[in-house]
Amino acid sequence: MKPKKSSEKETRPKKKDKPAKSALRENIEAIVVAVILALFIRAFIIQAFKIPSGSMKETLQIGDHILVSKFIYGVKIPYIHKTIIPGKDPEREDIVVFEFPEDPDKDFIKRVIGVAGDMIEVRDKKVYVNDKPVDDDRYAVRKDPHVIPAGAQPRDNYGPIKVPPNSLFVMGDNRDQSYDSRFWGFVDLKAVKGKAFIIYWSWNSTDFQGGKDWLNWWNWVRWERFGLLLK
Repeated sequence: MKPKKSSEKETRPKKKDKPAKSALRENIEAIVVAVILALFIRAFIIQAFKIPSGSMKETLQIGDHILVSKFIYGVKIPYIHKTIIPGKDPEREDIVVFEFPEDPDKDFIKRVIGVAGDMIEVRDKKVYVNDKPVDDDRYAVRKDPHVIPAGAQPRDNYGPIKVPPNSLFVMGDNRDQSYDSRFWGFVDLKAVKGKAFIIYWSWNSTDFQGGKDWLNWWNWVRWERFGLLLK
């Protein structure tokens, strides 16, 4: 006799469903991705800086918060300064952020006055590039009427001196109160981090005394400087 066929259907074991990610794990992954993205943007695209001194007045005020384009002069690998994507070189009148030559751990911000090959001279406070006076009345400030003679200090009388290859000569817009290339020399192009292009926040912290004044914080914000493009 033929064996009877079983009336019961054969059942195959179902695949186990993958356990759903926990909310905590999803949040951690999202935070990690956000941090990596932020670090990438900061290292290669845009970085925020705060202005701590008055060397760039009146263009930049103490308490201004600015954004700096890091890719405009080429994408560099941080710390080793190796350019992986070339960009244009800084031009005269650009406002640049760079590693301070005397202490690379500090960032300085100044305006480019001369590029490689330019002859720089300061005569009684007036700046000359390639023996031509620089029309800097739009941004330069000179509030000290006293002129320091040549040989005593390079603030008001300097040079002439030629900018070497792959270098910049920079000065602060607040000419009488700026520690810049007149005192410590040139900026290596490799040390340039980027070009400042906009103010996104400004806080008049020098006038804020704390205590009960925090209730009036609205008055210490420089609202008119928000979104101000730097030239």
